Amino acid sequence: MLIDNHGRPINYLRLAVTDRCNLRCFYCMPEDGLNWLSRKELMSYEEMLRACTLLVSMGIQKIRITGGEPFVRKDIMSLLTSISELNGLDELSLTTNGVLTAPHVAQLKNIGVKSVNLSLDTLDAGRFFAITRRDEFAAVMTTLDELLKHDIEVKINAVVMDGKNTQDIIPLVELTKELPVSVRFIEEMPFNGDGHIYTGLNWDYIRILDAIKDHFPEIKKMEDPAYSTAYNYHIPGHMGSVGIIAAYSRTFCGTCNRIRITPQGTLKNCLYDNGVLNVKDLIREGKSDEDIKESLLNAFNNRVKDGWEAESLVSTGIHESMATIGG
Repeated sequence: MLIDNHGRPINYLRLAVTDRCNLRCFYCMPEDGLNWLSRKELMSYEEMLRACTLLVSMGIQKIRITGGEPFVRKDIMSLLTSISELNGLDELSLTTNGVLTAPHVAQLKNIGVKSVNLSLDTLDAGRFFAITRRDEFAAVMTTLDELLKHDIEVKINAVVMDGKNTQDIIPLVELTKELPVSVRFIEEMPFNGDGHIYTGLNWDYIRILDAIKDHFPEIKKMEDPAYSTAYNYHIPGHMGSVGIIAAYSRTFCGTCNRIRITPQGTLKNCLYDNGVLNVKDLIREGKSDEDIKESLLNAFNNRVKDGWEAESLVSTGIHESMATIGG
C-alpha cells in the first residue's frame, strides 16, 4: 500500500486522457476554447498504460479516466480495455459529459466499468445551452438512459453556480425519486482557464444543503464511504441518493487518497497544486521502471497537507482550466 508523508493511503488515480472537450462550459474554459495541446505534448496511450501499470503495481487500486472529454480522443476504448485488464486493478471508472458516450455504453459494461460520473448541471435544455454553449442536451440524456439500461452506476455531477442554475437543484434532487442515481452537487471552483479573478463562493456546501432541506425536510444523512469527497444523503422513499462535494471549501483533504496525471503527463498530488513531477518526460528519457517508481515515491512522500497549503504555494492567481488539469 502507498502511504504519503501524512499517513494517508494513496490508492486512486485520476488519469486525464485529453485536454480537449466538445462543450464550452463557462466555468471551465473561455467560449473560444483553449490553446489545445499538440499530439506530441500529450501522453500516448502506450505511455499512459505504462504509467498505470507501474502505479497499480505500487498499490493503486482504482483508476478514473477523465479529460477534457475522454470520448473526443480517437480510439479511447482501446486504452480503456487495456487498463481494465491490469492485474491488481479493482475498479475502472470514468467521467464524461455524455455527448459522445451513448454508443460505447455496452462495451463499457463488457470491459467491467461499473460506475460512470455524468456531468449535467441542469435539466433545462435552454439553461444547458447557456452553460455549455452547445446544443447537446438530448445527447446527454440519451447517454443517461443507456447507462441505466445497462445497469451501470450513475453519479450525476452538477456544479452549483450562483445566478446560473440554482433553480435546478430541486429538479435534480427529484431525479433520485424514480431513478437509482446519485445526484452530487459540487461547489464551483476557480478553474476557468481565462485568468479572471475568482471572487469567492456564494453557494457553499452548507447553503446547498439548506436549499435541499427546505424542500425535503425529511432528508437523512448517510454514512459516507471511506475517502469520500461527498457528504451523502438519502430522502425516504427515493431510489437514489444526494451528495454534496465541498470542492472549494476542501473539508475532505484530511483523508485524500487520490493523485492525478494530466494529459501532458504531469503528476498532481493535489487538485490545487502546480504539478510535482512529469511522468511522460521520465518515460521519454528512457528511465527504467524502478527509476520511475523511485521518482513517484519521492513525490508521494512530499505531499502537501491540504488544498489550502497547495494553493498558497502557487505563484499566480490565474488557475488553469479543469480540462488541462484533469477533472
